[in-house]
Amino acid sequence: MTEAAVVRAHREEWARLVAVLTKRFGDLDVAEEAAAEAFATAVERWPVAGVPPNPGAWLTTTANRKAIDRLRRESRRDDKHGEALTVHDDDAPVGAIDDDRLRLVFTCCHPALAMDARVALTLRMVGGLTVPEVARAFLVAESAMGRRITRAKTKIKEARIPYRVPATEDLPARVSGVLAVLYLVFNEGYLATGPDTDPVRQDLTAEAIRLTRLIRELLPQDGEVTGLLASMLLTEARRPARVSATGELVTLAEQDRGAWNTDLIAEGHGLVRERLATGEPPGRYQLLAAINAVHTSARDIRDTDWSQILALYDHLARVDPSPIVALNRAVAVAELDGPEVALTIVDRLENTLSGYHAYHATRADLLRRLGRSGQSRAAYDRAIDLAGNTAETAHLTRRRDQLR
Repeated sequence: MTEAAVVRAHREEWARLVAVLTKRFGDLDVAEEAAAEAFATAVERWPVAGVPPNPGAWLTTTANRKAIDRLRRESRRDDKHGEALTVHDDDAPVGAIDDDRLRLVFTCCHPALAMDARVALTLRMVGGLTVPEVARAFLVAESAMGRRITRAKTKIKEARIPYRVPATEDLPARVSGVLAVLYLVFNEGYLATGPDTDPVRQDLTAEAIRLTRLIRELLPQDGEVTGLLASMLLTEARRPARVSATGELVTLAEQDRGAWNTDLIAEGHGLVRERLATGEPPGRYQLLAAINAVHTSARDIRDTDWSQILALYDHLARVDPSPIVALNRAVAVAELDGPEVALTIVDRLENTLSGYHAYHATRADLLRRLGRSGQSRAAYDRAIDLAGNTAETAHLTRRRDQLR
Protein backbone atom coordinates (compact mmCIF):
# COMPACT_ATOMS: atom_id res chain seq x y z
CA MET A 1 0.00 0.00 0.00
CA THR A 2 2.85 2.38 0.85
CA GLU A 3 4.64 1.50 -2.36
CA ALA A 4 1.49 2.32 -4.32
CA ALA A 5 1.27 5.67 -2.52
CA VAL A 6 4.84 6.53 -3.53
CA VAL A 7 4.16 5.54 -7.14
CA ARG A 8 0.98 7.62 -7.17
CA ALA A 9 2.77 10.60 -5.62
CA HIS A 10 5.52 10.35 -8.23
CA ARG A 11 2.98 10.41 -11.02
CA GLU A 12 1.04 13.31 -9.57
CA GLU A 13 3.78 15.42 -8.02
CA TRP A 14 7.05 14.97 -9.95
CA ALA A 15 6.53 17.70 -12.56
CA ARG A 16 5.12 20.18 -10.05
CA LEU A 17 7.92 19.46 -7.58
CA VAL A 18 10.71 19.93 -10.16
CA ALA A 19 9.02 23.10 -11.43
CA VAL A 20 8.71 24.61 -7.93
CA LEU A 21 12.34 23.76 -7.11
CA THR A 22 13.56 25.18 -10.41
CA LYS A 23 11.63 28.38 -9.74
CA ARG A 24 13.18 28.72 -6.30
CA PHE A 25 16.78 27.67 -6.98
CA GLY A 26 17.14 28.44 -10.67
CA ASP A 27 19.05 25.23 -11.35
CA LEU A 28 17.64 22.13 -13.06
CA ASP A 29 20.37 19.90 -11.62
CA VAL A 30 19.55 20.99 -8.08
CA ALA A 31 15.83 20.61 -8.73
CA GLU A 32 16.12 17.16 -10.26
CA GLU A 33 18.47 15.78 -7.61
CA ALA A 34 16.46 17.22 -4.71
CA ALA A 35 13.20 15.84 -6.13
CA ALA A 36 14.74 12.41 -6.60
CA GLU A 37 16.16 12.45 -3.07
CA ALA A 38 12.78 13.45 -1.66
CA PHE A 39 11.14 10.44 -3.28
CA ALA A 40 13.98 8.18 -2.11
CA THR A 41 13.38 9.45 1.43
CA ALA A 42 9.66 8.75 1.05
CA VAL A 43 10.45 5.15 0.09
CA GLU A 44 12.43 4.81 3.34
CA ARG A 45 10.18 6.69 5.75
CA TRP A 46 6.59 6.22 4.64
CA PRO A 47 6.49 2.47 5.39
CA VAL A 48 7.58 3.28 8.96
CA ALA A 49 5.87 6.60 9.71
CA GLY A 50 2.91 6.17 7.39
CA VAL A 51 1.87 8.09 4.30
CA PRO A 52 1.53 11.79 5.21
CA PRO A 53 -1.92 13.40 4.88
CA ASN A 54 -0.60 15.71 2.16
CA PRO A 55 2.11 13.83 0.21
CA GLY A 56 2.74 16.76 -2.13
CA ALA A 57 3.44 19.18 0.71
CA TRP A 58 5.66 16.62 2.47
CA LEU A 59 7.67 16.04 -0.70
CA THR A 60 8.03 19.78 -1.34
CA THR A 61 9.31 20.44 2.18
CA THR A 62 11.70 17.49 2.02
CA ALA A 63 12.99 18.40 -1.43
CA ASN A 64 13.58 22.02 -0.38
CA ARG A 65 15.67 20.82 2.56
CA LYS A 66 17.62 18.46 0.32
CA ALA A 67 18.36 21.27 -2.13
CA ILE A 68 19.52 23.63 0.62
CA ASP A 69 21.68 20.88 2.13
CA ARG A 70 23.34 20.32 -1.23
CA LEU A 71 24.06 24.01 -1.69
CA ARG A 72 25.52 24.19 1.78
CA ARG A 73 27.71 21.16 1.15
CA GLU A 74 29.05 22.72 -1.98
CA SER A 75 29.71 25.99 -0.11
CA ARG A 76 28.23 27.87 -3.03
CA ARG A 77 24.80 28.71 -1.69
CA ASP A 78 25.13 32.44 -2.22
CA ASP A 79 26.36 31.95 -5.77
CA LYS A 80 23.53 29.55 -6.51
CA HIS A 81 20.97 31.96 -5.14
CA GLY A 82 22.48 34.67 -7.34
CA GLU A 83 22.06 32.42 -10.34
CA ALA A 84 18.48 31.73 -9.30
CA LEU A 85 17.69 35.43 -9.30
CA THR A 86 19.20 35.72 -12.76
CA VAL A 87 17.26 32.81 -14.17
CA HIS A 88 13.97 33.68 -12.49
CA ASP A 89 13.78 37.39 -11.83
CA ASP A 90 10.63 38.20 -9.90
CA ASP A 91 10.68 41.70 -11.37
CA ALA A 92 10.82 40.40 -14.94
CA PRO A 93 7.70 40.66 -17.12
CA VAL A 94 5.22 37.90 -16.36
CA GLY A 95 4.38 35.58 -19.24
CA ALA A 96 0.94 35.33 -20.77
CA ILE A 97 -0.05 32.67 -18.23
CA ASP A 98 1.37 31.86 -14.80
CA ASP A 99 1.87 28.13 -14.36
CA ASP A 100 5.00 26.57 -12.87
CA ARG A 101 4.87 23.44 -15.00
CA LEU A 102 4.24 25.41 -18.18
CA ARG A 103 7.25 27.60 -17.35
CA LEU A 104 9.28 24.42 -16.97
CA VAL A 105 8.08 23.17 -20.37
CA PHE A 106 9.07 26.39 -22.15
CA THR A 107 12.45 26.34 -20.40
CA CYS A 108 13.10 22.74 -21.47
CA CYS A 109 11.89 23.54 -25.01
CA HIS A 110 13.96 26.69 -25.51
CA PRO A 111 15.19 27.11 -29.13
CA ALA A 112 18.76 27.41 -27.87
CA LEU A 113 18.60 23.64 -27.38
CA ALA A 114 18.61 21.08 -30.16
CA MET A 115 15.19 19.51 -30.74
CA ASP A 116 16.22 16.06 -29.52
CA ALA A 117 17.61 17.67 -26.35
CA ARG A 118 14.36 19.57 -25.78
CA VAL A 119 12.27 16.43 -26.02
CA ALA A 120 14.61 14.37 -23.86
CA LEU A 121 14.85 17.07 -21.19
CA THR A 122 11.08 17.54 -21.07
CA LEU A 123 10.46 13.80 -20.78
CA ARG A 124 12.92 13.68 -17.90
CA MET A 125 12.13 16.92 -16.07
CA VAL A 126 8.40 17.29 -16.76
CA GLY A 127 7.35 13.71 -17.49
CA GLY A 128 9.48 12.18 -14.76
CA LEU A 129 10.77 9.38 -17.00
CA THR A 130 14.03 7.78 -15.99
CA VAL A 131 17.06 8.18 -18.24
CA PRO A 132 16.75 4.54 -19.46
CA GLU A 133 13.10 5.16 -20.36
CA VAL A 134 13.98 8.31 -22.30
CA ALA A 135 16.80 6.43 -24.02
CA ARG A 136 14.39 3.72 -25.17
CA ALA A 137 12.03 6.38 -26.52
CA PHE A 138 14.91 7.66 -28.68
CA LEU A 139 16.37 4.26 -29.53
CA VAL A 140 19.78 5.34 -28.22
CA ALA A 141 22.15 4.04 -25.55
CA GLU A 142 21.41 5.00 -21.95
CA SER A 143 24.87 6.53 -21.49
CA ALA A 144 24.43 8.69 -24.59
CA MET A 145 21.03 9.88 -23.39
CA GLY A 146 22.43 10.72 -19.97
CA ARG A 147 25.09 12.88 -21.59
CA ARG A 148 22.50 14.54 -23.82
CA ILE A 149 20.32 15.52 -20.86
CA THR A 150 23.32 16.75 -18.89
CA ARG A 151 24.49 18.91 -21.79
CA ALA A 152 21.00 20.38 -22.16
CA LYS A 153 20.86 21.37 -18.49
CA THR A 154 24.35 22.86 -18.72
CA LYS A 155 23.33 24.85 -21.78
CA ILE A 156 20.33 26.29 -19.94
CA LYS A 157 22.55 27.33 -17.04
CA GLU A 158 25.36 28.78 -19.10
CA ALA A 159 23.06 30.63 -21.51
CA ARG A 160 20.97 31.89 -18.55
CA ILE A 161 17.79 30.82 -20.28
CA PRO A 162 14.93 32.50 -18.37
CA TYR A 163 12.49 30.37 -16.42
CA ARG A 164 9.19 31.84 -17.60
CA VAL A 165 6.49 31.56 -20.22
CA PRO A 166 7.35 33.83 -23.18
CA ALA A 167 5.47 37.08 -23.64
CA THR A 168 2.37 36.90 -25.84
CA GLU A 169 4.11 38.41 -28.88
CA ASP A 170 6.90 35.78 -28.69
CA LEU A 171 4.67 32.74 -28.31
CA PRO A 172 4.01 31.84 -31.98
CA ALA A 173 7.72 31.48 -32.71
CA ARG A 174 8.21 29.24 -29.68
CA VAL A 175 5.12 27.11 -29.68
CA SER A 176 5.97 24.69 -32.52
CA GLY A 177 8.88 23.24 -30.56
CA VAL A 178 6.70 22.86 -27.49
CA LEU A 179 4.01 21.06 -29.48
CA ALA A 180 6.57 18.60 -30.83
CA VAL A 181 7.68 17.84 -27.29
CA LEU A 182 4.16 17.46 -25.91
CA TYR A 183 3.28 15.17 -28.81
CA LEU A 184 6.12 12.83 -27.86
CA VAL A 185 5.27 13.03 -24.16
CA PHE A 186 1.70 12.01 -24.99
CA ASN A 187 2.88 9.17 -27.21
CA GLU A 188 5.22 7.91 -24.49
CA GLY A 189 2.25 7.82 -22.13
CA TYR A 190 -0.09 6.15 -24.60
CA LEU A 191 2.42 3.42 -25.46
CA ALA A 192 5.01 3.49 -22.69
CA THR A 193 8.44 2.17 -23.67
CA GLY A 194 9.62 1.17 -20.21
CA PRO A 195 9.46 -2.62 -19.60
CA ASP A 196 8.90 -2.04 -15.87
CA THR A 197 6.19 0.59 -16.26
CA ASP A 198 2.48 0.36 -16.93
CA PRO A 199 1.89 -0.22 -20.65
CA VAL A 200 -0.25 2.92 -20.75
CA ARG A 201 0.80 5.81 -18.50
CA GLN A 202 -2.27 7.96 -17.96
CA ASP A 203 -0.22 10.42 -15.91
CA LEU A 204 1.78 11.36 -19.00
CA THR A 205 -1.19 11.52 -21.37
CA ALA A 206 -3.15 13.58 -18.86
CA GLU A 207 -0.24 15.99 -18.32
CA ALA A 208 0.33 16.38 -22.06
CA ILE A 209 -3.37 17.15 -22.55
CA ARG A 210 -3.41 19.57 -19.61
CA LEU A 211 -0.42 21.53 -20.91
CA THR A 212 -1.79 21.55 -24.45
CA ARG A 213 -5.05 22.99 -23.12
CA LEU A 214 -3.08 25.74 -21.41
CA ILE A 215 -1.23 26.56 -24.61
CA ARG A 216 -4.54 26.70 -26.47
CA GLU A 217 -5.71 29.28 -23.94
CA LEU A 218 -2.64 31.28 -24.92
CA LEU A 219 -3.09 30.83 -28.68
CA PRO A 220 -6.76 30.01 -29.38
CA GLN A 221 -6.39 30.87 -33.08
CA ASP A 222 -3.38 28.63 -33.67
CA GLY A 223 -4.64 25.75 -35.77
CA GLU A 224 -1.82 23.39 -34.88
CA VAL A 225 -2.38 23.84 -31.13
CA THR A 226 -6.06 23.01 -31.62
CA GLY A 227 -5.16 20.14 -33.92
CA LEU A 228 -2.76 18.60 -31.43
CA LEU A 229 -5.30 18.87 -28.62
CA ALA A 230 -7.98 17.28 -30.80
CA SER A 231 -5.65 14.46 -31.81
CA MET A 232 -4.71 13.80 -28.18
CA LEU A 233 -8.34 13.77 -27.04
CA LEU A 234 -9.46 11.38 -29.80
CA THR A 235 -6.54 9.07 -29.06
CA GLU A 236 -7.06 9.23 -25.30
CA ALA A 237 -10.73 8.42 -25.84
CA ARG A 238 -9.70 4.93 -26.98
CA ARG A 239 -7.50 4.25 -23.97
CA PRO A 240 -10.13 2.29 -21.94
CA ALA A 241 -10.18 -0.32 -24.70
CA ARG A 242 -6.45 -0.22 -25.40
CA VAL A 243 -5.23 -3.00 -23.06
CA SER A 244 -7.04 -6.27 -22.27
CA ALA A 245 -7.69 -7.63 -18.79
CA THR A 246 -4.72 -9.95 -19.29
CA GLY A 247 -2.40 -7.04 -20.08
CA GLU A 248 -2.26 -7.44 -23.85
CA LEU A 249 -2.47 -4.61 -26.35
CA VAL A 250 -5.79 -4.55 -28.20
CA THR A 251 -5.53 -3.29 -31.77
CA LEU A 252 -7.91 -0.71 -33.17
CA ALA A 253 -9.68 -3.37 -35.23
CA GLU A 254 -10.35 -5.50 -32.13
CA GLN A 255 -11.25 -2.81 -29.61
CA ASP A 256 -14.63 -2.62 -27.89
CA ARG A 257 -15.81 0.70 -29.27
CA GLY A 258 -18.54 0.85 -26.68
CA ALA A 259 -15.80 1.38 -24.09
CA TRP A 260 -14.48 4.50 -25.81
CA ASN A 261 -14.93 7.80 -23.98
CA THR A 262 -17.75 9.52 -25.85
CA ASP A 263 -17.21 12.88 -24.13
CA LEU A 264 -13.62 13.08 -25.34
CA ILE A 265 -14.69 12.00 -28.82
CA ALA A 266 -17.36 14.70 -28.95
CA GLU A 267 -14.88 17.35 -27.82
CA GLY A 268 -12.25 16.18 -30.30
CA HIS A 269 -14.71 16.11 -33.19
CA GLY A 270 -15.86 19.60 -32.25
CA LEU A 271 -12.30 20.91 -32.43
CA VAL A 272 -11.76 19.26 -35.82
CA ARG A 273 -14.95 20.84 -37.18
CA GLU A 274 -13.87 24.19 -35.74
CA ARG A 275 -10.64 24.05 -37.73
CA LEU A 276 -12.38 22.89 -40.90
CA ALA A 277 -14.73 25.85 -40.68
CA THR A 278 -11.82 28.29 -40.89
CA GLY A 279 -10.90 27.13 -44.39
CA GLU A 280 -7.21 27.48 -43.55
CA PRO A 281 -4.72 24.89 -44.89
CA PRO A 282 -4.26 22.25 -42.19
CA GLY A 283 -0.89 21.45 -40.68
CA ARG A 284 0.50 18.17 -39.42
CA TYR A 285 -1.42 17.99 -36.15
CA GLN A 286 -4.70 19.04 -37.72
CA LEU A 287 -4.35 16.26 -40.30
CA LEU A 288 -3.57 13.71 -37.58
CA ALA A 289 -6.68 14.90 -35.73
CA ALA A 290 -8.77 14.51 -38.88
CA ILE A 291 -7.49 10.94 -39.34
CA ASN A 292 -8.37 10.17 -35.73
CA ALA A 293 -11.80 11.73 -36.28
CA VAL A 294 -12.50 9.36 -39.18
CA HIS A 295 -11.47 6.35 -37.08
CA THR A 296 -13.60 7.39 -34.10
CA SER A 297 -16.60 8.13 -36.31
CA ALA A 298 -16.91 4.47 -37.33
CA ARG A 299 -19.16 2.38 -35.12
CA ASP A 300 -17.42 -0.75 -36.40
CA ILE A 301 -14.04 -1.32 -38.03
CA ARG A 302 -15.91 -2.37 -41.17
CA ASP A 303 -17.52 1.07 -41.34
CA THR A 304 -14.14 2.85 -41.50
CA ASP A 305 -13.82 5.21 -44.46
CA TRP A 306 -10.39 4.07 -45.61
CA SER A 307 -10.56 6.17 -48.77
CA GLN A 308 -10.84 9.31 -46.69
CA ILE A 309 -8.06 8.15 -44.38
CA LEU A 310 -5.77 7.49 -47.35
CA ALA A 311 -6.55 10.92 -48.80
CA LEU A 312 -5.65 12.50 -45.47
CA TYR A 313 -2.39 10.53 -45.31
CA ASP A 314 -1.58 11.66 -48.85
CA HIS A 315 -2.01 15.25 -47.68
CA LEU A 316 0.01 14.57 -44.54
CA ALA A 317 2.82 13.04 -46.61
CA ARG A 318 3.13 16.35 -48.46
CA VAL A 319 3.20 18.33 -45.22
CA ASP A 320 5.39 15.85 -43.32
CA PRO A 321 7.22 13.50 -45.75
CA SER A 322 8.57 11.25 -43.01
CA PRO A 323 9.03 7.45 -43.13
CA ILE A 324 6.65 7.07 -40.17
CA VAL A 325 3.88 8.76 -42.15
CA ALA A 326 4.67 6.53 -45.13
CA LEU A 327 4.43 3.45 -42.88
CA ASN A 328 1.05 4.49 -41.47
CA ARG A 329 -0.17 5.36 -44.95
CA ALA A 330 0.71 1.81 -46.05
CA VAL A 331 -1.76 0.44 -43.51
CA ALA A 332 -4.56 2.35 -45.24
CA VAL A 333 -3.28 1.20 -48.64
CA ALA A 334 -3.53 -2.41 -47.44
CA GLU A 335 -7.21 -1.95 -46.65
CA LEU A 336 -7.97 -0.50 -50.09
CA ASP A 337 -5.50 -2.17 -52.47
CA GLY A 338 -4.50 -5.27 -50.54
CA PRO A 339 -1.53 -6.37 -48.44
CA GLU A 340 0.78 -7.09 -51.40
CA VAL A 341 0.67 -3.49 -52.64
CA ALA A 342 1.17 -2.24 -49.10
CA LEU A 343 4.12 -4.60 -48.51
CA THR A 344 5.91 -3.14 -51.53
CA ILE A 345 5.60 0.30 -49.94
CA VAL A 346 6.73 -0.95 -46.54
CA ASP A 347 9.77 -2.78 -47.89
CA ARG A 348 11.06 0.48 -49.36
CA LEU A 349 11.31 1.87 -45.83
CA GLU A 350 13.70 -0.77 -44.50
CA ASN A 351 16.82 1.38 -44.61
CA THR A 352 15.28 4.14 -42.50
CA LEU A 353 13.03 2.13 -40.18
CA SER A 354 14.94 -1.12 -39.59
CA GLY A 355 15.37 -0.22 -35.91
CA TYR A 356 11.71 0.69 -35.39
CA HIS A 357 9.53 -2.06 -33.95
CA ALA A 358 6.33 -0.84 -35.64
CA TYR A 359 7.95 -1.27 -39.06
CA HIS A 360 8.56 -4.96 -38.38
CA ALA A 361 5.14 -5.41 -36.74
CA THR A 362 3.39 -3.89 -39.78
CA ARG A 363 5.45 -6.00 -42.12
CA ALA A 364 4.73 -9.14 -40.08
CA ASP A 365 0.98 -8.52 -40.30
CA LEU A 366 1.09 -7.97 -44.05
CA LEU A 367 3.14 -11.14 -44.56
CA ARG A 368 0.69 -13.05 -42.37
CA ARG A 369 -2.21 -11.87 -44.51
CA LEU A 370 -0.33 -13.03 -47.60
CA GLY A 371 0.16 -16.49 -46.10
CA ARG A 372 3.96 -16.15 -45.89
CA SER A 373 4.15 -17.58 -42.38
CA GLY A 374 7.88 -18.16 -42.12
CA GLN A 375 8.75 -14.61 -43.12
CA SER A 376 5.96 -13.28 -40.94
CA ARG A 377 7.28 -15.16 -37.92
CA ALA A 378 10.76 -13.73 -38.46
CA ALA A 379 9.33 -10.22 -38.70
CA TYR A 380 7.35 -10.75 -35.50
CA ASP A 381 10.53 -11.95 -33.77
CA ARG A 382 12.31 -8.75 -34.77
CA ALA A 383 9.38 -6.59 -33.66
CA ILE A 384 9.28 -8.35 -30.28
CA ASP A 385 13.01 -7.80 -29.81
CA LEU A 386 12.62 -4.05 -30.45
CA ALA A 387 9.31 -3.39 -28.65
CA GLY A 388 9.65 -1.97 -25.15
CA ASN A 389 5.96 -1.94 -24.24
CA THR A 390 4.84 -4.98 -22.25
CA ALA A 391 1.30 -5.02 -23.64
CA GLU A 392 2.54 -4.68 -27.20
CA THR A 393 5.08 -7.45 -26.69
CA ALA A 394 2.32 -9.74 -25.39
CA HIS A 395 0.17 -8.97 -28.43
CA LEU A 396 2.99 -9.54 -30.92
CA THR A 397 3.98 -12.79 -29.20
CA ARG A 398 0.44 -14.14 -29.41
CA ARG A 399 0.12 -13.22 -33.08
CA ARG A 400 3.45 -14.86 -33.85
CA ASP A 401 2.56 -18.02 -31.96
CA GLN A 402 -0.72 -18.30 -33.87
CA LEU A 403 1.33 -18.91 -37.01
CA ARG A 404 2.56 -22.28 -35.71
